[in-house]
Amino acid sequence: MLLVLAVTLAGMTGGAAGVASAREGDGPPTGRQLLFYNHAYGVLDRETADAIEHSAYLRDFADFQVRTTTGSGGETWTGRYLMGRETYLELFGVGDVPGPDGTLGAGGMGLSAERSGDLATVIGRLRDQGVPNPVTFRQTRDFGDGVPVPWFDAVFTDGQYDGFGAWGMEYLPEYFADPRGNTEPAAYPGDVGRERYLSDGYREHLMRDVTSVRLGVTAHDLADTLPLLRAGGFTVRELPAGAGAVAQGGGTTIRLETVPRERAGLRQVEMSLNRPVPHRHEERIGRSTLVVGPGDRAVWTFDAAR
Repeated sequence: MLLVLAVTLAGMTGGAAGVASAREGDGPPTGRQLLFYNHAYGVLDRETADAIEHSAYLRDFADFQVRTTTGSGGETWTGRYLMGRETYLELFGVGDVPGPDGTLGAGGMGLSAERSGDLATVIGRLRDQGVPNPVTFRQTRDFGDGVPVPWFDAVFTDGQYDGFGAWGMEYLPEYFADPRGNTEPAAYPGDVGRERYLSDGYREHLMRDVTSVRLGVTAHDLADTLPLLRAGGFTVRELPAGAGAVAQGGGTTIRLETVPRERAGLRQVEMSLNRPVPHRHEERIGRSTLVVGPGDRAVWTFDAAR
């Protein structure tokens, strides 16, 4: 759903290039967590993307959707979505979007605020980490009548990336006020949270939420992502010898492994279930394997071979 952000910013220069580098040390900044895992996306080989799109099992397993979205400037993109209570997964096939963002192994991740105004605090924290000019962006959504509706504000640490881009985001009151968004009422003053944004369709399926994601990213893209994770309040542990990093916060673990661009991409996703299942079920979907159960957990592994 947010891939158009990457499309828009891919050609930008300036921003925090060469500044948003990983620093030593663990732990989040002082204060409460401000950003939470919202969703991740990955561009898969065509065989796997088509198998996902036509999988009968996925339609039972999750609130599964295939839809086309129109964003700022009239750009459109079609994705395959597994929707949870607060989180989701977005999957593309090679060529589903134009340019480098539609190539094998491209990907991204959105981290969103739960309270109005928290994204501004994140931007301030980025500057405190040595990111002098975070790249900000407002995304709109067109519901089909040609009138863009303000959707969310976003921030990147850098307008340049090799294949993976992470951004912070905050949904806007105008979007929640539009009945076509099918969003829920606010649970508290300033509620711009993920649970309010997503529907309750997950209740009719097994999948509840994404609890862990593992991606291969380049060293440059890792260096640009770590300041955002830290600014959002994630606890970040850098792996030895520049192998990557593990970030935890808000019930989600994010593992980023340093690889060459040709080996980059979505590797594995773990999901919680609405109810435990007694037996293990294995579903082969293109060049990926989804293992559900036993218990209240599912693991989806994507083949790394190119």
